[in-house]
Amino acid sequence: MIKYFFFILLICSSFQNKSDVYYTKKISPKTVVEMFKRLNVTLPGNIGLKVHTGERGGKYFLTPDFLQEIYDYTNGTFIECNTAYTSGKRHTTELHYGTLSWNGWVNNSRRVVIMDEDPSQDFNLSIPNHRNISNNIVGGRINEFNSCLVLAHFKGHAMGGFGGALKQLSIGFASRAGKANIHSGGFTTDYNTTWSHKAEQKDFTSAMADAASSIVEYFRNKGQIAFINVMSNISIRCDCGTGAPEPKIRDLGIMASLDPVAIDRACFDLILKENTEGSREWINNSNTLLGENTIKIAEELGVGTQEYNLICVDEDEDKDKDKDKDKDKDNMNYLWYILIPVIVIALVAIGLVVFFLIRRKSDGKVGSESLGISMNEKKEN
Repeated sequence: MIKYFFFILLICSSFQNKSDVYYTKKISPKTVVEMFKRLNVTLPGNIGLKVHTGERGGKYFLTPDFLQEIYDYTNGTFIECNTAYTSGKRHTTELHYGTLSWNGWVNNSRRVVIMDEDPSQDFNLSIPNHRNISNNIVGGRINEFNSCLVLAHFKGHAMGGFGGALKQLSIGFASRAGKANIHSGGFTTDYNTTWSHKAEQKDFTSAMADAASSIVEYFRNKGQIAFINVMSNISIRCDCGTGAPEPKIRDLGIMASLDPVAIDRACFDLILKENTEGSREWINNSNTLLGENTIKIAEELGVGTQEYNLICVDEDEDKDKDKDKDKDKDNMNYLWYILIPVIVIALVAIGLVVFFLIRRKSDGKVGSESLGISMNEKKEN
């Protein structure tokens, strides 16, 4: 008996340790806001909205127009960092602001910050329980933000296998020097020499998990951090350049969670579930580049868990619609319960009135006829 009791406790405990991941098949600016509301979380203070702003000529990144509603709702600031590669036009602050303007991020009303715009202000975040790198180098302007909402475009990637919440936390938050540090597995912080000292793939994906853990710890200690992954235009490559192939996977929806490990795992599993030629090609690319290793190491570092409860928001809405229909049906039934007796009573009343009118008319006619007979009889007499 005791054995069964502990077994039940173990099941309950494993269920409680799962992270909630909210999911909808709908993709729209309004839905992004609705999914954030589902998290029922308060982001205190100055809110950073971490985005991938795309290169010039990129076609799949989440556009500023698409994210305008969540920007307005949170009253946040779009935040980015310079790149370590020089093939695009984002590796210097001057070039990067030019690309931001080109892609529509910069206008008179939007707040956009490049966190490492002044490399001399970069600083280290320590990673005590690291797997590959012992510190993560971030831009100084990260200190301006108390909390963060990571807005990731979930897609494939030529180096990390896939890009989602964890990649935004690692490569996305690292300064130019920090990116060099991650890509080289801690060998160098000089972006000019990074690519001749690339880390082994396992070390690189582990370094990404290390860096991600430092950002999550930073914001959880300072305020709060939340995650939204948009699964649209799921190309096998990223918009780090302009040559991302056409997606071979249909748009799958939007996910939201407070756990970056769980949300990336859930997105990955959803693509696995597709089981199409395009999804299998996407998965094979990620597996070749050890993409899941980032998820695994991040879990081991305590960033989150791969165990999750997938909560389909669309089903909730369908249930609400069914409840409304049932309510309308109940109201109609209730109305009929009132109307039917009233109609019956009215019909009976009308019937009685008609009956008595006919009876009265009939009685009057009979009386007249009787009176006529009597008068005739008297005349004959």
